[in-house]
Amino acid sequence: MSMARGFDPRRLDVAAFAAEHGALAGELPLSALPRLSADAVPQDGGEAAQVRWSAQGVQRALAGGGVETRLHLQAATSLQLPCQRCLQPVTVALDVQPSLRFVGDEALAEELDADSEDDVLALGAPLDLQALIEDELILALPLVPRHERCPQPLPWSPEASSADGVPESAEHPFAALAALRRDGGTSG
Repeated sequence: MSMARGFDPRRLDVAAFAAEHGALAGELPLSALPRLSADAVPQDGGEAAQVRWSAQGVQRALAGGGVETRLHLQAATSLQLPCQRCLQPVTVALDVQPSLRFVGDEALAEELDADSEDDVLALGAPLDLQALIEDELILALPLVPRHERCPQPLPWSPEASSADGVPESAEHPFAALAALRRDGGTSG
């Protein structure tokens, strides 16, 4: 993570950052975000995945008095997740750009968050920007990661099945009865 003008991304004073229209940017290794990388497929010898991020603080005067404090965040990465159909790795690109509004206390944040399309958080303790980036990327993960078209045919897939959905190679349980009926079904 990069630090600019004395702002620590791990303990960010959002109000001061926004008042100075601060900007921070950097890269994080995916391994620095353990909750995000927990389900990822380990990379084989290749270059480790990186998360590129930037944060911009904005504070502007409101018409009725007071100020509005915002944090514009951008984070992007790609990671390998297991495809839920074939279990082979599938590359998932994540790109988030939330704009977070900060207000004086939790009660006001809760009230405004219910009525606003924007995420509303309370000012207070210093913000861990790395944890916020990880949270936003986790929220962007697909519920069911999968290939558009799996690279290998599945053991039971439409390509390997007949029109009625039964694999062509499977023996039908009543095939012997059908053969008896064709032969006249006589027994001695």
